[in-house]
Amino acid sequence: MGVLTGRTALVTGASRGIGRAVAERLARDGARVAVHYGSSEAAAKETVAGIEAAGGSAFAIRAELGVPGDAQALWEAFDRHADGVDILVNNAGAATFATIGDTDEELYDRAHALNARAPFFIIRQGLGRLRDDGRIINVTAATDAGIPGIAATHMAKGAVTALTRSLAVELAARGITANSVAPGFIDTDLTSAVLADPGMRAHAESVSVFRRVGTAAEVADVVAFLASPDSRWVTGQHMDATGGSLLSLQ
Repeated sequence: MGVLTGRTALVTGASRGIGRAVAERLARDGARVAVHYGSSEAAAKETVAGIEAAGGSAFAIRAELGVPGDAQALWEAFDRHADGVDILVNNAGAATFATIGDTDEELYDRAHALNARAPFFIIRQGLGRLRDDGRIINVTAATDAGIPGIAATHMAKGAVTALTRSLAVELAARGITANSVAPGFIDTDLTSAVLADPGMRAHAESVSVFRRVGTAAEVADVVAFLASPDSRWVTGQHMDATGGSLLSLQ
């Protein structure tokens, strides 16, 4: 039996990329996984089918995030399949590429609605469903580094990292841990177009001390540890999963 057998996990943005790798890893560890998607039903069903083919258990749920009522819609969809959750992974998000000078109020609000507001209210409305000794894991960003061109998104991700620390204190009495994870340059379908450019790939590889781009599975391994019973004494931490990128930026 896996270390997560008997537990239920919800992973947002799990139809592709890092979210898909996380869903597959948690299922492999024994969890029953809710695979959330916002638009691609086919990709979500493919993720579920892959998990089931490997002997795991999963189901797909749809909810558009970053819009009013998104958290309620997400949990209502979840409730049709399960009566509680042990592991909540807030992974869904998107980068808004614009300098601060090019970021108007509409662009700013859109970036925060998806990357900060949605995770906040998903957690808030999920607390009654989250079982004691549960896990909250927020996939954010390496906000200790200055990255030009995505100011609004970077700010929103930093807000969720700060939220994580507050949650760690608020929920400790229930044995619930809250941690965040910062991926670095990760090779996924979302970054494939950018990394196809030899210059961009060379830059991404040069930032990591390992001189390569990370994989979604490597981020999923970090999330899996934080979701496991072995992480019970770890809370309020921002886990650097950037392949040492922050070391090379210092």
